[in-house]
Amino acid sequence: MAGRGKGKSSLCSGFPLSIFFIVVNEFCERFSYYGMRAVLVLYFKFFLHWDDNLATAIYHTFVALCYLTPILGAIIADSWLGKFMTIVSLSIVYTIGQAVLSVGSINDLSDHNQDGSPDNVQLHIALSMIGLILIALGTGGIKPCVSAFGGDQFEDDQEKQRSTFFSLFYIAINAGSLISTIVTPSLRATECGIHTKQRCYPLAFGVPAVLMAVALIVFVAGSRMYKKVKPQGNVMLQVCKCVGFAIKNRFRHRSKEFPKREHWLDWASEKYDKRLIAQTKMVLKVLFLYIPLPMFWALFDQQGSRWTLQATAMNGDFGIAVQPDQMQIVNPILIVIMVPVVDSLIYPLIKKCKINFTPLKKMTVGMFLASMAFVAAALVQVQIDKTSPVFPAAGQTQIRLMNLGNVPATVQLQPQLPSVHVAPKEATDYMIFKASELQLNITSGSLNETHILEGLLEGKRYTFAFQLFGTDIVPSLILDNVTSKPEEGQNLIRFINSDVSTVYITLDGKTVEVLPPLSASNYTTIPGGHSRYAIKSETLSSTCSVLSKKFGFGSAYTISIDDCTQGILNITYFEDIPPSSVHMAWQIPQYFLLTCGEVVFSVTGLEFSYSQAPSNMKSVLQAGWLLTVAVGNIIVLIVAGASKLSKQWAEYVLFAALLFVVCVIFAVMATFYTYVDPNEIEAQFDEEEKKAKKDQDDREKEAEADSKM
Repeated sequence: MAGRGKGKSSLCSGFPLSIFFIVVNEFCERFSYYGMRAVLVLYFKFFLHWDDNLATAIYHTFVALCYLTPILGAIIADSWLGKFMTIVSLSIVYTIGQAVLSVGSINDLSDHNQDGSPDNVQLHIALSMIGLILIALGTGGIKPCVSAFGGDQFEDDQEKQRSTFFSLFYIAINAGSLISTIVTPSLRATECGIHTKQRCYPLAFGVPAVLMAVALIVFVAGSRMYKKVKPQGNVMLQVCKCVGFAIKNRFRHRSKEFPKREHWLDWASEKYDKRLIAQTKMVLKVLFLYIPLPMFWALFDQQGSRWTLQATAMNGDFGIAVQPDQMQIVNPILIVIMVPVVDSLIYPLIKKCKINFTPLKKMTVGMFLASMAFVAAALVQVQIDKTSPVFPAAGQTQIRLMNLGNVPATVQLQPQLPSVHVAPKEATDYMIFKASELQLNITSGSLNETHILEGLLEGKRYTFAFQLFGTDIVPSLILDNVTSKPEEGQNLIRFINSDVSTVYITLDGKTVEVLPPLSASNYTTIPGGHSRYAIKSETLSSTCSVLSKKFGFGSAYTISIDDCTQGILNITYFEDIPPSSVHMAWQIPQYFLLTCGEVVFSVTGLEFSYSQAPSNMKSVLQAGWLLTVAVGNIIVLIVAGASKLSKQWAEYVLFAALLFVVCVIFAVMATFYTYVDPNEIEAQFDEEEKKAKKDQDDREKEAEADSKM
């Protein structure tokens, strides 16, 4: 074991000064990881333009990789490099990965024609995937090392200080997660770019990259103060070798002439000592109970994918505009509240009621609560779907009628649709038909005209606007080039000129378009929220302006420019797509249920695992626990890919049902589990070893006495 450097006597309030470098490092690293992860699924959907399923699949593949690599990191640290060099080496890989991801998100990198869209999307995808693989290797590789390295800094008689350090360490993790989940979505929501303004993903990924570089610098700065323990071999490898030898030896002696042994692991006794075999038996007993656990994590980690995508179709007005990816902050806030409430209030109350609430029962309840969280998510999704507009399916076309005049009209649509009455300054809902040609007979006042619409495209929406001008009904067929709700809660507005003169329109001082009579502008994107905008219309004879209404989140409007009254612009709003009416606050119940499930499942699960296995096997159990998280994310890929469900609420119900079934299976497994005391078993081995040593010493003394005679 290497001794301390110059910082051997450096103490602060009884703590080694080195641990403060480790705590700051952990805060920065967690900020970097959770900040990047918070915006990741929206980056896939809105920058790389992947659909929801592909975005979800790649997100969970990345998370799974992050929880598989800790096993590799632990083996490297314990067998070759030691914890310090492993942390430094993989942190460099981690920082490079964050930087590559940030560079890959720069729109102007390949936007040579400066139209606002990358010309070489494959380049951005390649850089993003390389960056994410390096991040997964880095964050996963250092995960098992940092906390253990911090524990190494204390002497054996500093148990109290070591316990306080782990509390500070846990606070640093949650603080980094909490702050980054607020900050990076806000950075993403800003606009930046050289040629065109886009959502600022380079900044949202760049700040975490800088924080990871800071984490590395801070950690290296404390190098001379650290107590660095040399690699002492990895117990996971020993356990794996023991299990492998037992299986191989049992296979060699499979014939009936060899007597059976009490446990299949006893076949390893020819090569491994009884203590290791007994310890391995205890570990495998716990790992067997881990088999159903991945299903919990399959649901839990969808907070960052499916639930964030769900929030994009909701109303984020909390007085200030809340970004969809910021809703993830509900989980760490509730964790801070619920952990002390459950520990100091709920558990003591259950104990007073004389209910034997064992750790395995707590974990079962946690699974059930997570299942109910997805039922709640499904109910919210049903409400979202009810308020979502219906867009034309394959083989369908949609049309609506818009009367821009002051005289009511009746329109007969042939051959498929009935006659429709359209009041002045109003529009019908979108109507579905299956034809490329449509005949409209319009009656307005004393006029009756027939218009034939040809070349209508499948899967498109059209607005047929008309207005009575003198003795003519003047029509205009407008292609509504929007077949989905606006992204990220933003709004779309366009203008149509119902005045007799050409108008010059500006929105908040920015030119929109010059519109001849009865022509429409393209849609302009404006941020979601409750801001109001100054609309100004200029003609050769007048200039008028008006303050717009509040557009909410996820809406699309056509605004008719009518006329001017004493400098006030008269406008009419036509709702193309209604704003999102289901509030993001309705996600809080599902977050609450899932967080309660996490508190009684995750915390209890680790405590139970450590209480049922020898102290030197904790790393094996930690590896097994992290593996359940990885497998859980792989389950999301399999279920989401194989289910082929067209409705998102149905997928939520499917996951809830799967976890409920697994919950029942786990409850049955738990009833057959017998709790053990590893310390008692360890004490028995210690006693046997002492007795064997004493017998050995006695025999040596007798042999020595005999030789003297």
